Amino acid sequence: MSDFLAAAVQLTSGSDPEANFAAAEEQIELAARRGAELVGLPENFAFMGDDARRLELASALSEQCERFLVTMACRYQLAILGGGFPVPVGDGQHTYQRAQLVGRDGQLLARYDKIHLFDVDLPDGSTYRESASFSPGHNHPPVVTIPGLCRVGVSICYDLRFPELYRHLVGDGAEVLMIPAAFTAFTGKDHWQVLLQARAIENTAYVLAPAQTGLHYGRRQTHGHAMVIDPWGTVLADAGVAPGAAIAPIDPDHLKRIRGQMPSLEHRRPALF
Repeated sequence: MSDFLAAAVQLTSGSDPEANFAAAEEQIELAARRGAELVGLPENFAFMGDDARRLELASALSEQCERFLVTMACRYQLAILGGGFPVPVGDGQHTYQRAQLVGRDGQLLARYDKIHLFDVDLPDGSTYRESASFSPGHNHPPVVTIPGLCRVGVSICYDLRFPELYRHLVGDGAEVLMIPAAFTAFTGKDHWQVLLQARAIENTAYVLAPAQTGLHYGRRQTHGHAMVIDPWGTVLADAGVAPGAAIAPIDPDHLKRIRGQMPSLEHRRPALF
C-alpha cells in the first residue's frame, strides 16, 4: 500500500445539528480538496448540548448521522469516521456514544460504542457524569481494513487513558489508531498531547485524533489540538485551537521501518502478567 493523506477534523459543535453538519461538511470538503483519503470527525460532531436535548434528539439524530456519513463518503470519495453520536439504548434515559466508519463506496466498515465513560470531578470544579445519561458499549473496539489504505483501530475520547485497549487494537493488526475526542480544556492542556504520543510510541502506530475546540454550552469548553502523530511519536500536524483540520501523510513503509527499528511489540511477555 502507498502513502496517503489523512485528516483529523476539528470543530466547535453546538446544539443545532444542521449547523453542525454544515460545519463538518465544510471541513470535509476542504480536506478532500487537499487530497485527504481518510477523514475523522470528532466526538459529538453532530450535537454538543445538554443531556435532556440529546436524549430527545437521539433517535432521529442517529439516523441523520448515519446518512450524513454515507453521503460524505460517496460525495467526496473518501473513508470517514464519525467520531461519536448518540444512539438510543431503549430505556428513554440513556444513549450509546457511537463511532461509525464508512468506506469510500459508502459501505459501513465498523461501528463502535464507547466502553469507558467519563465520570470525573476535576480540580477546577467541573463535574462530568457520562454514566448518568450514557450506557457503555459491550463489544471489543474494532479493527478494520479500509480497502487500499490501511488497517485502523477505533476508539473514543476517554478510551485514550486505557492503554490496554490500544494493545488490543494493535494486536488485531491496527496500523492507525483513530481517537476522536471532545477533551476538556482543563485536562487537555496537560494530558492530551502526551497521551496521544504515548499511544503512538508504545504501539508503534499512527494516531489520528480529531477534536472539539472552544466554548460549546454552559461551562463546557474543549481543548482542541486535533493531531496526526507518527509511530515514532512525532506530531506531524496540529490544528491548534480554531476549527479546521490536521492533515498529514500516513506512510505504511515508514510504519514498517519504525517497527523494525523498535520491535517492542515482538518483545512483549503477556504470559507473565
